[in-house]
Amino acid sequence: MPVIGWIFLLAAVALVAGSLLMLRKSASKMYIPEDKIDRIRKRKEELEAQEKADDN
Repeated sequence: MPVIGWIFLLAAVALVAGSLLMLRKSASKMYIPEDKIDRIRKRKEELEAQEKADDN
């Protein structure tokens, strides 16, 4: 393979690896306030109860 092919191949690998590292660095846990978590849990329980009632 000519030298330019190796250069393109290395550049492509470097771009992919760099993108993955940036993605990993920027990934963080999303902060959700405790009151919203409580509302989500209550809503989930309501939906499960409703689905259980619909099944009967």
